[in-house]
Amino acid sequence: MTTDGLARRRREVERLASELIRIDSTNPGAGEGRLAAFVSSWLSDRIGRANAGGTRRATLERLEALPERPCLRATILAPGGGDDCRPHPADLSLLCHMDTVRVGEGWSEKTGPFSAHREAGRLYGRGSCDMKGGLACALLTFSDVLDDVMAGAAARRSLSLVCTCDEEDAMRGVEAAIDAGWFSTEGWVLDTEPTDGLIRAAHKGRSWFKVRVEGTTAHASTPWLGADAIAGMAEAIGHLRRTFRDLPADAELGPSTVTFGQIEGGYAPYVVPDACSCTIDMRLVPPLSTAWARGVVQDALDAARDAVRGVRGSYVVTGDRPPIAANPRSGLLKALRAACARTGHPTGTDVFTGYTDSAVVAGTLGNVECLSYGPGSLDLAHKPNEYVAVRDLWRVRDVLSDLARTTCGTMS
Repeated sequence: MTTDGLARRRREVERLASELIRIDSTNPGAGEGRLAAFVSSWLSDRIGRANAGGTRRATLERLEALPERPCLRATILAPGGGDDCRPHPADLSLLCHMDTVRVGEGWSEKTGPFSAHREAGRLYGRGSCDMKGGLACALLTFSDVLDDVMAGAAARRSLSLVCTCDEEDAMRGVEAAIDAGWFSTEGWVLDTEPTDGLIRAAHKGRSWFKVRVEGTTAHASTPWLGADAIAGMAEAIGHLRRTFRDLPADAELGPSTVTFGQIEGGYAPYVVPDACSCTIDMRLVPPLSTAWARGVVQDALDAARDAVRGVRGSYVVTGDRPPIAANPRSGLLKALRAACARTGHPTGTDVFTGYTDSAVVAGTLGNVECLSYGPGSLDLAHKPNEYVAVRDLWRVRDVLSDLARTTCGTMS
């Protein structure tokens, strides 16, 4: 590639990432509507030119996963890759979410959340690394393969770009995409979450609970006439902490963890509280599961009942995601490593500490060809003054383009 060509590609990914960052798609907040409209228009323009003359080379679909919160799928077709209604699940799917977490506090005036401010080789803004930088790389990768096809190359394998909503909450977007048949048990799926330059595969399971302890009000000067729900919750939390402290760690994923993210109870300092609610986030390693966690939570509530006379507890499961093991024989892993090496960015593998849309595909369909590779660092995600290194955008754009063009067989 010429020096001018390389510089143009780099400007493209910086410019597109900046445009995406400037669009508020916070969840909760503005939602993905405006960003989805931008992405749809960007893709429609290119797909329209590719299909000019009546040849159906690519498609674009919209799925209303939630009211005014769509998912999008753009697909470059290969022989036998679809019927008259819609394409089959692609041989390679690039998976990106369009929402970000809320803005939060602590942003500097210069690096505002939607500023796309560039300084010292960094591009700032909410979602810059999680994951609008990755979305920009994936969009341009799709465009690269489409350019090859328009130039006369025949795609031997199909490529989809799937853009989801609600990843930062309950992941209802990717669930809707799975239900719509956008993924299969065998197709390669690569999300572009921030991975610190590594390929990431294995995930801890994610089990969520909402626990409620109920008691009886009384005056704080006569607490024996009531039942302290907050004291009961404290006993339950202590029981769970001790349980997790003694669990064995997994050689690859490390220890199981428990976090008590939100707690609410009582209404005055001089009243024995009659109710307390708490959310619990468990990150579980094999062989532990949500079924196991149910028993542990019930044991904790039983311990609270025994320790604080008159309280009673209940729970509901609000999230159930299984652990995902790494697949060392993955064809996608081999192809992605090769693309990294060919573009001058050899890399290693590691676990993913969070839970991604591709992990939902893996856990729901039993697909063992799901990985994460994208620009930026997960350590910066969800924080004020979030940024992505511009060089990371250059690297991932080159790696993804090489992977997709090689996989689809369009590279000359």
